[in-house]
Amino acid sequence: MAEKIKYSGQYPLPLRKPPAGEGYDIYPSFNAGEGLIHAGFASLVGRITESGTVIIDGYTGIRWELLYDHIIDSLNGQGKRVRCIFTNEYLKPEKEIMELTAPYAGGSDPLFGTRCTLPLADFFRMPELMAVRPDQAVDVNIIMGTGASLAGWDGLTVYADLPKNEQQYSARAGSISNLGLSQPSDPKTFYKRSYFIDWPVLNRHKQEVLPLADIFVDAQRVDEPVWIEGSVLRQALQTISRNMFRVRPWFEPGPWGGTWIRDNIRGLNPDVPNYAWSFELISPENGLLIESSSLLLEVSFDCLMYTAADPVLGDCHGRFGTDFPIRFDFLDTFDGGNLSIQCHPRPDYTKRHFGESFTQEESYYILDAKDDAVVYLGFQEETDPGEFITALETSAGTGKPLDVDRYVQKQRADKHDLFLIPYGTVHGSGKNNIVLEISSTPYIFTFKMYDWMRMDLNGKPRDLNIERAGENLFFERRGEEASRLLKAKPVMLKEGPDWQLWHLPTHETHLYDVVRYCFKTTVEILTENKCLVMNLVEGHSITVETRNGLRQKISYAETFAIPAAAESVTMTNFSESEAMIVVAFIK
Repeated sequence: MAEKIKYSGQYPLPLRKPPAGEGYDIYPSFNAGEGLIHAGFASLVGRITESGTVIIDGYTGIRWELLYDHIIDSLNGQGKRVRCIFTNEYLKPEKEIMELTAPYAGGSDPLFGTRCTLPLADFFRMPELMAVRPDQAVDVNIIMGTGASLAGWDGLTVYADLPKNEQQYSARAGSISNLGLSQPSDPKTFYKRSYFIDWPVLNRHKQEVLPLADIFVDAQRVDEPVWIEGSVLRQALQTISRNMFRVRPWFEPGPWGGTWIRDNIRGLNPDVPNYAWSFELISPENGLLIESSSLLLEVSFDCLMYTAADPVLGDCHGRFGTDFPIRFDFLDTFDGGNLSIQCHPRPDYTKRHFGESFTQEESYYILDAKDDAVVYLGFQEETDPGEFITALETSAGTGKPLDVDRYVQKQRADKHDLFLIPYGTVHGSGKNNIVLEISSTPYIFTFKMYDWMRMDLNGKPRDLNIERAGENLFFERRGEEASRLLKAKPVMLKEGPDWQLWHLPTHETHLYDVVRYCFKTTVEILTENKCLVMNLVEGHSITVETRNGLRQKISYAETFAIPAAAESVTMTNFSESEAMIVVAFIK
């Protein structure tokens, strides 16, 4: 039986861009020109073995043995002598790595750790790795594996990348393990260790290697890698940073998931329980698709930030560096269930406990809703903090339902409402909403207090964080004042012959602000040195043309971003009715 190396309800990324159709495009791409992307082991091996010394670095989860087999078969067929060194032979002992990373691993906490600050070199026996030198007696010397660049060889540098969603699919199949560990762990443990240890360490290393890489490989297709010259990739990223981009969204089911995404976005696998999330723009996990002669190559979004963060972010680059500060995603509860009752941590708590430089603060833009849709937001006027926490603990301990309405307010949710969820606010979407969640980028720091007594999709209880929530809640956000302060009240800022610009003011603590453009024909939008993250929330389709000449069609519900360096874009409405775009940017 063939080894199962991935487990996912999402279709694999196709090798070639599917023909353009109507509506939401699940494979948005930047066309870099003709003949610039190459596919298959034969072309890759032919390119990398032009050099006598080859450094093949990359992310965890790469199937290094497959690449090795193809290289050896090719070179042996040419009668060449090959020496190949694998970097995993120079990792420190697993016990030592576990001790080294223990301060960041979060102990027994099932979800949270602290951002690791260690360099990748600390995972290796560096004197031994540095002592390995090319052998002049052979035709081709290869050093291969995560951290290969640390050996200090001078030669052709290849970087092989693996999208983070693909990592997670492999982890669910038990086919990959974390950095420096010999055995796979369960998917939840794998993700926690990846988020807090592997990804920070490997991303910093990628940032160092990316400017030097001669070849970049998209290794998500284990039998058919796709590659591009490093200089061509860097030029494409520079062009993107001065025009516009959509990341490749990915979609996941969940215990409360609904039907709206499945019914409104074409091309998704229908054989899943539901779709709960569309990760529209979560920069630590999404990728960018580069297209050439219809071939598709995916690079992690952080490659754009490591190459061109300044033109992308503009006036907030000094504050955020290579971190992209805004995220968009969809929460689908149509014909599904309520989200958990939850809150997010205060900034000082986030920094102290998790090592994050800013916290998770959200808002719910209601893209669509049924007549009975609500949002849970703010406490009831009479809620007593101690009684509420005790009731949560009692429910968790006894398995008895909590009378949520006794403690938490419900607010009617209508299409195009914007609900404000500053850190420390009790909240959760009710069923029958499709929420465009606009947020700051930290995205896993949700403290669930109550989850309606349900199991996850694997039949296991979902983790609750009642104690952490109690340390972060603002109980003064209650009653009529909460209803008044936690829902944006639109104010018109400007108007033209057939367009209007509305301000949807966010909470005073939110680091981002939100506006909405309504237009019938065309409107020009200036970036004013800010990165603008947008979603077409009304209308069939528009075109977006940048000052630098790039033109792209945007369909209903698609998320896209205009870098600060684009300076301005012109939107043209091709819908029969008025188009509406929601825009978020750093204050």
